[in-house]
Amino acid sequence: MPPLVKIRSERDHMSAIERRIADFILENAHLLRDYSSQQLASALGISQSSVVKFAQKFGFKGYPDLKFSIGEAVARNGGDPQPRQIDSPDEPDAYQRLEAGLRRGKAAAEEETRLLNPPANIEHIAGLIHQADKVFVYGLGDDGLFAREFAMRLSLLGVLTVHHADPILMMANLSAARPGDVLLVFSEFGKLPTLSQISRQFQDAEGKVVSITRHTSNPLRAHADASLVVSAHDSAPHVEALLYRSSLQYLLDVLFVLLCHNHDDRHRQLNINLERIQHLLDS
Repeated sequence: MPPLVKIRSERDHMSAIERRIADFILENAHLLRDYSSQQLASALGISQSSVVKFAQKFGFKGYPDLKFSIGEAVARNGGDPQPRQIDSPDEPDAYQRLEAGLRRGKAAAEEETRLLNPPANIEHIAGLIHQADKVFVYGLGDDGLFAREFAMRLSLLGVLTVHHADPILMMANLSAARPGDVLLVFSEFGKLPTLSQISRQFQDAEGKVVSITRHTSNPLRAHADASLVVSAHDSAPHVEALLYRSSLQYLLDVLFVLLCHNHDDRHRQLNINLERIQHLLDS
């Protein structure tokens, strides 16, 4: 696993000092080559030994090895991740740089997302969905768009799906939840109290909650029975939002394809439903 991805994935389980080191490295990876362990320690107001122990915690002999590994990772991903200047529309290569940068950003975000979601975890969630009598799907705002689209895909596979964008309607429908049912909760940041309340009610009915959030520490993810996590980082907020959407779609596509390929009955039902839909479109 690339060092920056590994550091980001372990951040939630670090001590306060380790988080300070991790945050500095993640935000200034392109500058790390100019920092010795003593300079980094001075910048953060900590001891040099804390920096060395941090590097060793991630399997490196010392700070120089960590710095070298991160430098290689930054170079492979296209160099300096500092905030980019907006090119003038009159520059001949502006479009090419913009398009190539977005393409690289999406590829890197999807790769980080892949590494943060082990195959065994995705297969476990696919198994929960396949075995459930009903799958409840819920999300608000932009998350609701992905929830609605994925609920439709599950329905095409023959999964009995309950989807609502209204929290009151979803709460009312929880009375139909039974042991073994699954609730998929889409929430980028996982902090809305409404989501946690719905999740707790569902678990009280002995259902399984699967959270789909950013790879951050958040209440929804902390209390879910299983989770899918999305990695998307960029200095420009509008680009970061696009990277999140792209990585989330990639993750859902993997889960959908896994359901198709691991369960022949689901695949057959998908083909039947697609054929029925085509007949409606042709009539």
